[in-house]
Amino acid sequence: MARTSLTPRRQPTVLALAAGACLWAAAAGAGAQTKIVLGMSGWTGFAPLTLADKAGIFKKNGLDVEIKMIPQKDRHLALASKAIQCAATTVETHVAWNTNGVPIVQIFQLDKSYGADGLAVRNDIKSFADLKGKTVAVDAPGTAPYFTLAWLLSKNGMSVKDVKTVTLAPQPAAQSFVVGQNDAAVTYEPYLSTVRANPGAGKILATTLEFPHIQDTVGCAPDWLKANPAAAKALANSYFEALELIKTDAAKSHETMGAAVKQTGEAFAKSASFLRWQDKAANQKFFAGEIETFMKEAAAILLEAGVIRKLPDNYSVMYDASYIK
Repeated sequence: MARTSLTPRRQPTVLALAAGACLWAAAAGAGAQTKIVLGMSGWTGFAPLTLADKAGIFKKNGLDVEIKMIPQKDRHLALASKAIQCAATTVETHVAWNTNGVPIVQIFQLDKSYGADGLAVRNDIKSFADLKGKTVAVDAPGTAPYFTLAWLLSKNGMSVKDVKTVTLAPQPAAQSFVVGQNDAAVTYEPYLSTVRANPGAGKILATTLEFPHIQDTVGCAPDWLKANPAAAKALANSYFEALELIKTDAAKSHETMGAAVKQTGEAFAKSASFLRWQDKAANQKFFAGEIETFMKEAAAILLEAGVIRKLPDNYSVMYDASYIK
């Protein structure tokens, strides 16, 4: 994975502004058709889905999308109970859900993290070796932060067994760290910026910039996909249209996406600079081979960390590239 960081986009031209305004206006005027309940969180990488909702893109494309904010550790339960039909989450989480008996099929990629996920430590911790026996605040097993901890430790000759963990969701993990609790914390944007803004509390030992491993996709229940293929394709297309809206009307888009997580447009743009949203071309490249290669590597670490009890028998059933053609 290329180690590229983003910077907030420049002010759009008058022509781009006009195009963006037209898209907002056109999107807002259409009626809804197919109902979808989509589970996600406030992670910056998911924000274009919020934009597609607030800008009316989903409605324009014949979808009535209800976004439910559900903690990652509980999202598979909502899927299994049919409370939601689709979910946004990390690729390795899809692997864990499928392997642990909750089938879900990934249909498009949302983002790749370039420094947006990381491990914060106290200033006297100089290396991963210094973490041995230390207390790390991290979300529950089966979540992206827990995978980040397992991945980083594995890549540095250690395992989760070498540290003590305290279960905290990403936002409280960051907040508690900056007020002096625990030796380390795993979190992601926009909460990782809380740590960046408080260097006296500690430092960021490693992120996905040095150790790339966090990438997100939207997946849906196999039976729902079979019954609603057109709606699934419209869901993917709506995401790609939201990315185009960000290009043509960056300021308003950042403001809209930031408001959902109580950030200003400027603060949101800064958070977004640590990840890269994936357009249709990037999606097609990812689904052509990268996704399965990554899932196999991720599964080995999930097994080592005890998140899954066996390696998957079949990775190809976990994704379907037909919705991004």
